[in-house]
Amino acid sequence: MDDMIISPIDRLLAERACERIIVDFVHRLDLGDPGSVAELFTPDGAWHWPFGDRHVEGREALRAYFASRPADRLSRRLMTNILVTVENEATARAVSYLTTYRVDGYPGGMVEPVLPANVGHYEDIFRKVDGVWLLASRTAFLPFGGDTRRLPSAHASPAS
Repeated sequence: MDDMIISPIDRLLAERACERIIVDFVHRLDLGDPGSVAELFTPDGAWHWPFGDRHVEGREALRAYFASRPADRLSRRLMTNILVTVENEATARAVSYLTTYRVDGYPGGMVEPVLPANVGHYEDIFRKVDGVWLLASRTAFLPFGGDTRRLPSAHASPAS
């Protein structure tokens, strides 16, 4: 990118805004309202997972997709190696690595550690819309992965 197109401070602010979206995305999935990740996307934003040919487009479809996760799912995602490249004042790209720990049938409390369900990376495209950086597209590449493990019912909390 040509530094004459965007000032170093504006580039730094754009990089930080995009990094924030990457981290906010996983916080919302793991610790908040999963359907709210749709707010991080442009109105026509899209989420892709080439394996299984999954493609979800538009905020309402994204909200429904991410909100449909099981209520008893426990997940924690680790995001690392976040590299944002600002292309111009309104477009940026990023690559970030992810490791996902996930189980279904979570009764609460602490469970024994499990191996990661997925290890891979995201490729993101960001657009600045009305002064706000948003995800225009997120593609998940998961070379290591498997089905979500369901905890045995023995872990279930006793009836009160």
